[in-house]
Amino acid sequence: MDLATLCLVEAVLRTRSVRAAARLEGRPASSASAALKRMEAAISLPLVRREGTTLVPTLDAQVRMDRLTKIAVAARDLLHVVNRDSEASPRLPMPQIPLEALARLSATVRAGSIRSAARMLKLGQPQLTRQLARLDKEIGAPLLARSRNGIACTPEGLAVLPIAERIFEIWASLSQASDERFRKSARTWRLGSVIPFGHESDIAHMLARLAAGWQRLRPRQPLFIASTTADELISGLQARRFDLALLDVEHYPAEFDGALVGRSPLALAVARSLAAGHEQAGDLLRRYPIAVPSVRSGLRQMTDLYLASTLSPAERARLTLIEVDSIPVIINLVREHGYLSVLPEQSVARIPDPPTLFRLEAPFQQSLSLVWPRNVLAREAADAVMQILARI
Repeated sequence: MDLATLCLVEAVLRTRSVRAAARLEGRPASSASAALKRMEAAISLPLVRREGTTLVPTLDAQVRMDRLTKIAVAARDLLHVVNRDSEASPRLPMPQIPLEALARLSATVRAGSIRSAARMLKLGQPQLTRQLARLDKEIGAPLLARSRNGIACTPEGLAVLPIAERIFEIWASLSQASDERFRKSARTWRLGSVIPFGHESDIAHMLARLAAGWQRLRPRQPLFIASTTADELISGLQARRFDLALLDVEHYPAEFDGALVGRSPLALAVARSLAAGHEQAGDLLRRYPIAVPSVRSGLRQMTDLYLASTLSPAERARLTLIEVDSIPVIINLVREHGYLSVLPEQSVARIPDPPTLFRLEAPFQQSLSLVWPRNVLAREAADAVMQILARI
């Protein structure tokens, strides 16, 4: 971890915007986005969630915000020591100073010589010398002076040392909680899944059987299952919050490996009172509002394809759509409020007093894919999941 990353993350959480944080820190927006992903990976926690165009800090981020702010203030104090970031000069981008370098500066000062510090840190003396030289360059002034009697701090070094120790102490308190959390979950495999439509749904039944089957096969390696949208699952894989993911899409980013688990038919769900006398789904689509999940879901993507193939552009422009990221709410809109929706046929058919279902043509199906990062451990877990799913 480095100071530039921590300052960018603090700015993102404070401004709730990647672009605003990048402007404040004098960095490209891509750097701010990458810093957020590095931080989430480092502490194994999500720090933001999206609400429209706004980033909202998670509860975990809010708990850590005060310490991140203290690190950002102390980091600016480091640069102020050599007048690189005074009030009279423009705010310069924070250098990528590794926290490890700050800790080794402190260890060297307290050991009294680079040789003693290298021995204590179990490093080669040339390696430690190079790291301290890079730190001098990033800070903008020499921090240590060598003599026959060992090393001593320069005036800048004397000013930097307590700030460096304060930063490392704050980071230690931040990472300690994350380390403890990681140790507790190190043996736990984390599977993300699209949100089941209810306890009657195929996905809910499959996940329950998978959890039970995994426990029988791997009792010493617990399986943690969390449900969210397809977009959140992909970002969770990229940030290593998930080891595997079940996505309701057949196509996924090329950086991952995956396998198709299965397909199930979709149907246009219509209240029984509205369906009476209608034989064509297109007639219903032109007359009644449609409830859909958000574009972050694979089901919405398939719904859009179906509407595009069934209705003309002019007819689609006149549609009334309402977005709801909750299938139980959508089902109630269909049954009680005169809405239509495209839903998995088998799952909806199992609910009490189901609506009328018009099965869609074969190309319009819900796909379920198991996706994982390209590494040996993830592949091993994916193989175990696929074996259990094959038995199901």
